[in-house]
Amino acid sequence: MTEDQLERDTLAWLQDVGYTHRRGPDIAFDGATPERTDYRQVLLLQRLREAMARLNPGVPAAAREDAVKQVLDLGIPSLLQANRAFHKLLVGGVPVQYQRDGETIGDFVRLVDWAQPERNEWWAVNQFTIKGPHKTRRPDIILFVNGLPLVLLELKNPADENASIWKALDQIETYKEQIAEVFQYNEVLVISDGTAALMARTANAALPTPPWR
Repeated sequence: MTEDQLERDTLAWLQDVGYTHRRGPDIAFDGATPERTDYRQVLLLQRLREAMARLNPGVPAAAREDAVKQVLDLGIPSLLQANRAFHKLLVGGVPVQYQRDGETIGDFVRLVDWAQPERNEWWAVNQFTIKGPHKTRRPDIILFVNGLPLVLLELKNPADENASIWKALDQIETYKEQIAEVFQYNEVLVISDGTAALMARTANAALPTPPWR
């Protein structure tokens, strides 16, 4: 099995459990069905806005847009603290205020429907190019839920003895340095060589060295 075959098999497994497969080049700003304005953008904003409208029909559009801005700009320079701040928004919703009948209403905009998973949009995107400050990288597969890049999978060639699962881990550590923004939103990291697989939750853990299982 080659690394390309492992990637194809992984995408097939993900589609079997309900993910929609999209190719990174197709949804790039210059692709056939663009979902991004440039390679620096790690959120699929149209997917996120549509999910917010679907999951929060009682919240005015202006308040939902404020929630989008809060998710886009977490306002925290530390990657670890930004990841934790986003995790809080993901689980509890984004706090917003709006006027209704002359009163100020405090509310939360849900990013994910935890009670009814089928109401969320699940995308598995392979070869998603991300441009960092100095390097451009292309993780193997990113899983988006409602336009949010929550899971990153890095795969290595099971037939190459020099491309072990630990090489996949090294690759992720490189990504953290070179395309750090995507890790603000990451909840789970997965590495695999086709034989073994390890997973780590990043939120509320020490992001640079999460506990692998």
